[in-house]
Amino acid sequence: MPKMKTHSGLSKRVKRTASGKLKRPHAFAYHKAAAKTSKRKRHLRGTTLVSRGDMRRIKSMIAYIK
Repeated sequence: MPKMKTHSGLSKRVKRTASGKLKRPHAFAYHKAAAKTSKRKRHLRGTTLVSRGDMRRIKSMIAYIK
């Protein structure tokens, strides 16, 4: 059987935490940032966890990421 390949685009955007969850940057943070309020941009900084509904789909795409 051939091996699964890691999705290279997703592997650059997602990191695994020590407990095995997936960490990702916030969406909607940079495009057209001038139109967003400072508060909104501040809350979009940093990272968040991948939602439970997306976890199985994304884990299959990045099977070999540490």
